[in-house]
Order: sequence, then structure tokens, then C-alpha cells
Amino acid sequence: MPLKTKTVIMNAAEELFAAAGYNATSLRAITQAADVNLAAVNYHFGGKQGLLEAIYNRRIAPMNTARIDSLETLEKTWLSSPVPLEDLVKSFIKPALSMSRNEDGKHFVTLLGRSYMEPNPILQEQVRSMFSEVSERFATSFARTLPYLSRDELYCRMHFMVGVLAYCMSGADLMRMIASSQFLDNASSETLINNLVDFVCNGMAASGSNEESIEPSGIVSIA
Repeated sequence: MPLKTKTVIMNAAEELFAAAGYNATSLRAITQAADVNLAAVNYHFGGKQGLLEAIYNRRIAPMNTARIDSLETLEKTWLSSPVPLEDLVKSFIKPALSMSRNEDGKHFVTLLGRSYMEPNPILQEQVRSMFSEVSERFATSFARTLPYLSRDELYCRMHFMVGVLAYCMSGADLMRMIASSQFLDNASSETLINNLVDFVCNGMAASGSNEESIEPSGIVSIA
């Protein structure tokens, strides 16, 4: 069955945005790649900015759903007890890293990397809103699991976790700059996830100063 026009436009735009960046990609280039007219873009997305937001929502929404579903399952399993750190970290990391290893998500991962280099204030606020529930839910669970960390320490470590996750999502090409091993090419997604979870857990669990009680609020993830 042929793809719907809306999907065709998003696929073409996602690839072009990833290759050249949002600012350097014209609507004309997108309509040519998608073989549609400008009216179709305006009808479905209201313009270039709306198209970019739709692309982000298409990838981020399923990832958020997978994270929340996994977290809720863990919380039901452990009831009133803190969720084990390894399980929490894996629930946060696995949906994102799995997407980055999926052929269908490769262009979005590149686009996500470009967002660091070409910040878009409107999009940044949109992404912040997309991740708000995930951020608050995980911050609350991490605070219960790591009660000895101050609020600032927990926030800092969660940002570090997001940073290393974004780096790993960028793909093997970047990692080869510091390692010649073919491990990254040959390793399965599960192997990479397990290695990353082990690494992050050791950093998250390190002793803290316990200077203040935790009040989770406003942690933002872009990965």
C-alpha cells in the first residue's frame, strides 16, 4: 500500500533536515523530494516549522510511551519499594538506543544531533514540553532509589546520563574516533544497551553529599 502523503512529506523532510540542517533546507527541496506541491505541506503541517515539530513528535512520542509504560510496570512490580537502579536506567535508555539502531530512525538521530549545533528556540520549547512528563516521572523514581543524593546532584547525573545516551545514539562513526575496535559494528543492540546501563549505573550510584532533600522538577531530556 502506498504511503500516505503526510508520511511521504515527513520522510523526505527528515532526511533533508538531517543532511543539510533545518535552516539550509528549503520547502521547495522538500516538495521536490516528496513529489508534492507546496499546498500539501501547508495543508498537513501549516509550514516548515510545523513540519519539523511533526517529525520530532513522530519519533519522540513512541519513545516516551515506551519509557512510561516500562516505568509503570516496574513501579507496580516493586510496589512501595524503590525500583532497582539498573531497571530504572534501562527503562530510560533502551527505547532511545533501540530507535537509534533501527534503520527507520537513522535520519532522525542525525537530525537530533544537529539540534545541538543549530538550536531552534521554538522547537526547544516544544521538545521540553514533550519530555516534561517523562522527566518528572523518572526524577521522582531516581530520587527514591538514590535518596542520599541532593537535588542538584541528581539533576546533574541525569543530565550526564542523557549526554552519554545522546553520544551513543550518534552511531559508531563518532565512536571510532577514539576506538578502532569493530565491536560497535558487530555488537547487538542488547549488548550495547547492557554495556551502557552498567556504565551509567556506576556513575548514578556514586556517593553524594546529601546536602538537601530531593524535589524533582523540570529535568529535560532531548534523547
